[in-house]
Amino acid sequence: MPALATAMLLPRLHVAAAAAFHRALATTTCAAVAQSLPEQVKIVEVGPRDGLQNEKVIVPADVKIHLINLLSEAGLSVVEATSFVSPKWVPQMADQKEVIQGIRKYPNVRYPVLTPNLKGFESAIKAGAKEVAIFGAASEMFSKRNINCSIDESLQRFEEVMKAAKDSSIPVRGYVSCVLGCPYEGNVSPTKVAEVAKKMYSMGCYEISLGDTIGIGTPGSMREMLTAVIKEIPVSALAVHCHDTYGQALVNVFTALEMGISTVDSSIAGLGGCPYAQGASGNVATEDVVYMLNGLGIHTGVDLQKLLDAGGYICRVLNRKTSSKVAQASCKL
Repeated sequence: MPALATAMLLPRLHVAAAAAFHRALATTTCAAVAQSLPEQVKIVEVGPRDGLQNEKVIVPADVKIHLINLLSEAGLSVVEATSFVSPKWVPQMADQKEVIQGIRKYPNVRYPVLTPNLKGFESAIKAGAKEVAIFGAASEMFSKRNINCSIDESLQRFEEVMKAAKDSSIPVRGYVSCVLGCPYEGNVSPTKVAEVAKKMYSMGCYEISLGDTIGIGTPGSMREMLTAVIKEIPVSALAVHCHDTYGQALVNVFTALEMGISTVDSSIAGLGGCPYAQGASGNVATEDVVYMLNGLGIHTGVDLQKLLDAGGYICRVLNRKTSSKVAQASCKL
């Protein structure tokens, strides 16, 4: 081959070799990521409680009951039904007893309820609840604003609930709020998150849900926080609870999946917020989480179309637009 032709061919060979190298690298990287992701993810649907508690207009009990039934029919294995808090603090949950007693109990579906203290626990069990959740915070100021006590005082209250739950063989889930930032204190130390989460897990909570209450987290801060918590608690006992204020919820969920988390909290139609965290938008939409997991080949057991139907129902009742990107796109197709 003439020297000139050879010289002209060399750059092309280098380009082709580089392209082949990058294709191989991409394939290897995708395979590595796929191996690090769980094969199955449990979705904890929090829409009927966390999603609706911030609504200004009281949602009728029969609407909540129908929504929970639709979510059960969609294949969700955990649907948080209501909260046994004082109506004085959260008026939206005043129909707690009517809701928990009015829903259809589907086989293999759990319906936990939130209980802030022993009085709430006793009321929940009397109403027929079979599982409860307690909620603390990694931020002192948020704890005082949210449950009117310090972190240490909240843990003392939880001891009473945990003892009563153990005596009644009632499983307890634990929430830790503000794990990636606080509306009052700003940054929250991953070490503090790990400390609070460890104490709640040691009390007997079978699972700890780590909540980015104001949706300020990024994949970097999520990774840093989880790295600290996983040193103290088995990754199988952890869940993430991401709000989408800054549009980071899905990528934060994906980051958690990469780190071995296999339980994700989400809310139908992206409903939610927080009465004590002004400006916080809703939870990550269940429809969007399931769509992403389907695309990753991760099993959830959830029927996406039935989810979309449930989201459409509650949005029509509330007369508001869904926050689910998947639902918005589906309406345009």
